[in-house]
Amino acid sequence: MKIEQYGWNTSWQEKVTTSGAPGRVTLEHKNLYRVVTEQGEWLCSLSGKYRYQYSGIQFPCVGDWVMVEQMPGEARGIIHQVLPRISQFSRKEAGETANIQLIAVNIDFVFLTMSLNNDFNIRRLERYLLAAWDSGANPIIVLTKKDQCSDIEPFLCQVKKIAVGVPVHAVSAHTGEGIETLHTHLSGSKTGALLGSSGVGKSSLINALSGSEQMAVQDIREDDSKGRHTTSHREMVLLPEGGLMIDTPGMREFQLGDYSEGIETGFRDVEELTSSCRFRDCVHRDEPGCRVQEALQTGELDPGRYQSYLKLTRELAHMERKSNAAAQKAARAKWKQVTKDSRKRSMKKR
Repeated sequence: MKIEQYGWNTSWQEKVTTSGAPGRVTLEHKNLYRVVTEQGEWLCSLSGKYRYQYSGIQFPCVGDWVMVEQMPGEARGIIHQVLPRISQFSRKEAGETANIQLIAVNIDFVFLTMSLNNDFNIRRLERYLLAAWDSGANPIIVLTKKDQCSDIEPFLCQVKKIAVGVPVHAVSAHTGEGIETLHTHLSGSKTGALLGSSGVGKSSLINALSGSEQMAVQDIREDDSKGRHTTSHREMVLLPEGGLMIDTPGMREFQLGDYSEGIETGFRDVEELTSSCRFRDCVHRDEPGCRVQEALQTGELDPGRYQSYLKLTRELAHMERKSNAAAQKAARAKWKQVTKDSRKRSMKKR
């Protein structure tokens, strides 16, 4: 097995600071990781030292490069280092927590998938784009089930309005149309991640790209074009023609993390309008010289897109406040524990 097929190169080698064999995480189990190395696939766990020093998003994720020590005589290993990432796609965990959940890391392209049926949702795609721009990877929009759509132009028109400069491909896993174009993005051992809601055909795309039944698929419901969660985990697949693709569970509800840079890129058209108002503190309601209101009245700016921009910026502001509060709470807890440990050591010395 050639580790270079999985994207290993001198740039990754330069990040190594510990001994062991380099490997890439292809599947994450509960507290265990399937890691591909030059010597084969090993089932790995974290070293006690690493688990003590790190937590949360610092733990390995599918796509991570790790340094592994093989257990004697076994196809098992111990992870001692997670190499610094070049990109990471994440979302906020469900509920009131401010914790961030990693979806995939070290990816070159984020393939944002949406089907050409009743489940098509341009506002949801805006959310995906926001996270994609902030991840460090390049977004590519994939409109699936082209064979089931008689007229794709209305869909393409909506997408191109909100994703200027982003490649858009309409494909069909059933007929194979457009699949070869997706292959070209992954040449040279590049890594992509498929993201989208349940039922858009991500698993079918993986099967079409790999030329085999790698992933289980299910039919969507005819009444609302929505699907069930076929994929329940993240898994990386090495494609026969080169390149890698990560399949992910469906994400109908996508809660934002701290994506301030994504707003600037994903809503560049709206940001440029807000910066062109006559007054710097314009709130874009009824102030004279408001460029945003002018654009809304002339049709230059779509009202739905502007409302989406306002909603997402409010979510980000709320998330930032919660993150800061959580960070302050963690810092207080840390120093409280440090003080407690210090007192215990002082008592022992007496």
